[in-house]
Amino acid sequence: MPVWVAVFTLGGTIAMAPGPASGDLGAVPALTGRQLLDAVPGLDGIDAEVHEFRQLPSASLSIDDIVELSAAIGEQFAAGAAGAVVIQGTDTIEETAFLLDLLHAGPEPVVVTGAMRTPAMAGADGPANILAAVQAAASPELRDLGCLVVFADEIHAARFVRKADTTSVTAFTSPSAGPLGRLVEGEPRLLTRPAGRFTVPMARPPRPVRIGLIILALGDDGELLRAAAGRFDGLVVAAFGAGHVPAATVPALADLAGQIPVVFASRTGRGSVLAGVYGFPGSERDLLARGLISAGFLDPVKARILLHVLLATRTEGAERAGIIAAFRAAGNLGG
Repeated sequence: MPVWVAVFTLGGTIAMAPGPASGDLGAVPALTGRQLLDAVPGLDGIDAEVHEFRQLPSASLSIDDIVELSAAIGEQFAAGAAGAVVIQGTDTIEETAFLLDLLHAGPEPVVVTGAMRTPAMAGADGPANILAAVQAAASPELRDLGCLVVFADEIHAARFVRKADTTSVTAFTSPSAGPLGRLVEGEPRLLTRPAGRFTVPMARPPRPVRIGLIILALGDDGELLRAAAGRFDGLVVAAFGAGHVPAATVPALADLAGQIPVVFASRTGRGSVLAGVYGFPGSERDLLARGLISAGFLDPVKARILLHVLLATRTEGAERAGIIAAFRAAGNLGG
């Protein structure tokens, strides 16, 4: 009996074709999920059931879209699907995959993939990525690993994966941990496993929240931080190195941390922010003493996703200790 895998399509480069306007060669989302699956050889023995979920470039997806997607995936698992595949644009895969990972507490694999080249380009990578993703989602080898990104035959944990190139077909990497494994002759081969999982089941409906993300830069005087006051429910700061900020920004950060949760992550995208090595104004010790929260190994965009989920699932005035504990758990699972 064929293994049943639910396939959700969201649009993106993998589904794009030249626009219809005369003389316009710009690619736009056009292909249906069924058309994408029909172009993939080698799916024998797997019942890939297509669900046309969205038809958008991934830059236009919202957190609400992915929360709704997670619920739809859960319904398929409840009906007996062995795994799920999400096909979308690559621009936001690292964020959507991490959000799905936080929301999915079950054992079934959820695999996200896409393409760097449109179907009209020479060497289009979409069919190979879809085949590998469906094979991965159908395999019991990947159960209990949460959400994964399968790209160019590599298997990445959602918590660590990043898009590291604008055009390469090997754009996805896991700088802090490396890939978990790869597909070999259609079979997942794991080389390592994550130290654990962290999930946050989301209440329905979630509370609407707005989370900001500010990247600090050389000579920053904190003007954007001062402008953020009163505009967000939570804030993530992409700090230098191991968690450092210009001394001039510390007063603004301290003021914000007294009003809303403020998380600091490293803008380097690899490694953890520290907790006690440096003690100068704007160091990690200084930030923690002023009420900021460490993101650990989480990069800034993933820290923003986690903070959004935590605040959206909590009541007004949620305790700070719970947010700190969640970041400690999610931000320090391996690396």
